Amino acid sequence: MKIAMVSPYALSRPGGVQGQVIGLARALRGLGHQVTVLGPDDAGGEVGASPDTYVLGRPTGLHSNGSVAPVTISPLAARRAVRFVRRGDFDVVHLHEPLAPCAGYGFMLRSGVPLVGTYHRAGVSRWVPLLKPLAALVGRRLQVRAAVSEAARETGARSGGGAFDVLFNGVDLARFASAIPVRDPEGRPTVLFLGRHEERKGLSVLLDAFAEVDRPAVLWVAGDGPGREVQQRRHPESERVHWLGLLRDDEVAARLVGADVLCAPSLRGESFGMVVLEGLAARCVVVASDLQGYRAAAGGHALLVPPGDVAQLSRALGVALADVVERSGLASVESVKAAEAYAEEWSMETLAERYVPLYERAIAMAAC
Repeated sequence: MKIAMVSPYALSRPGGVQGQVIGLARALRGLGHQVTVLGPDDAGGEVGASPDTYVLGRPTGLHSNGSVAPVTISPLAARRAVRFVRRGDFDVVHLHEPLAPCAGYGFMLRSGVPLVGTYHRAGVSRWVPLLKPLAALVGRRLQVRAAVSEAARETGARSGGGAFDVLFNGVDLARFASAIPVRDPEGRPTVLFLGRHEERKGLSVLLDAFAEVDRPAVLWVAGDGPGREVQQRRHPESERVHWLGLLRDDEVAARLVGADVLCAPSLRGESFGMVVLEGLAARCVVVASDLQGYRAAAGGHALLVPPGDVAQLSRALGVALADVVERSGLASVESVKAAEAYAEEWSMETLAERYVPLYERAIAMAAC
């Protein structure tokens, strides 16, 4: 099968959707399918230089869902996508976040190629009501609609309606199997935060909570974002808090497999707990906010706390670190093996196998 997979977000920028697009494309190629990824990218981006990638334009930061999305807003990008697919004689087009501007918009009006759309986000942005006619058109134009979680399905249904296949986000397990662990040189237990430094991700809550943890431990803060300078002034680099900055994909994997606790303290807007599953796959004890997306992904293998509650998060981190030292609770051998086995059920390869019938259904429906 020849598949065009469209990402609205810059391919070389860190992000959950981009990671899913690239990982799913790789897994589908492993099943014998021919996949080309289309999306915006920065000039000179390594991903955009791949022969299996077609760059549609340069990204612009657009505020959405408490974050800044690197999308292209040029109508020319939408035209390029349609032209490329028509010339390439693709069997099906897979649009990720079909309502996000602007890479996939051309397919709503011009393309005769079967379309599968995957909805990732939870929570309707303030601009979605203004685009109700487009959302309705997307709902009618897609042969098959998928969502990465029940929360994403609810958002997609409110935005454009229609029936959905609820799947999941895939975990790239090979990353952790080949990673060389990075650990604290003094042997202290480590807590890792991975995410954009913005209010929605809850980094300030974690920093305040960790400051109240009286056990010997280190907090690794990875990533970057608009809130970094403020939070770094409040909690500067110290023996207990290490600011790692943006990490490459291999560095993220090395930190994950070397960390003892993965903390995901988001406040809202998490449709699927990919970071939770990655923590479980990397054999971390996971402490996360009790959000619908995180709760569904954790499957009972994580400590969940009310979002934004500093005191409860501090207590949960203390429990997790004690479990790590004592190899008890969620850090016991049995619990770690069970969590790892659970995460393996969400592999990218399994997800790719689930998408193939959706592509075949879209092709059959378009032929009717």
